[in-house]
Amino acid sequence: MSGYGLDEEFHLSTILENNLKLKGFDVTVINASVSGDTTSGGLNRLKWLLEKIDSDIVIVCLGANDMLRGIKPNLIKQNLNKIMEILKEQNVTVLLAGMLAQETFGEEYKKKFDKIYPELAKKFNVAFLPFLLDGVALNPELNLKDGKHPNHEGIKLISKNLEKKLIDLFRD
Repeated sequence: MSGYGLDEEFHLSTILENNLKLKGFDVTVINASVSGDTTSGGLNRLKWLLEKIDSDIVIVCLGANDMLRGIKPNLIKQNLNKIMEILKEQNVTVLLAGMLAQETFGEEYKKKFDKIYPELAKKFNVAFLPFLLDGVALNPELNLKDGKHPNHEGIKLISKNLEKKLIDLFRD
C-alpha cells in the first residue's frame, strides 16, 4: 500500500514499523509499492526488488487496482501465482493480504476474484490475511474523500490487522 494521499508519517510502512518496534521487534518495513500498481506491475518489478532489497518477509497485497480496472481474474491469479513462485524460489516468507471485489463488474466477476487469495494461500501454504481492508473498506470515517484509499485512521487499523499476522510469523 503506497500511502496515496498521505504524508509519509501516515504510510502503512511507517506505522507498521513503528508499532512493531514498540512491541519489541527489530524490524525495518520497506514500502516497495507504487501508487496505482497492478499485479503485472508488481510481477515486473519483483526480481529487481529482490536483488536490491534483502527481505525475510514480504507482504503481498496486490490486486485491488486490477479489480478496479476490471482485469480478468484469471490474469490476476496468474500474476499472483508467479509472484508467489518467485518468492518461494527465493525462500522468502510470505504474508498474503487478500482483497475482495466490489460488485461493479457483476456477481460472476466477484466470485472468481474473491477465490483467488484463499486458493493461493492454500496452494503455497503461506500466512494469510483474508481482506487487507477489513473494517476499513466503505467506512467514510476511515477513508479519504475518494472513498477508495484509507486515511491515517484507516491505515492504523490495517496495520493492526497485519501486525497480528506478522507477529505470528516472527514467533515461528
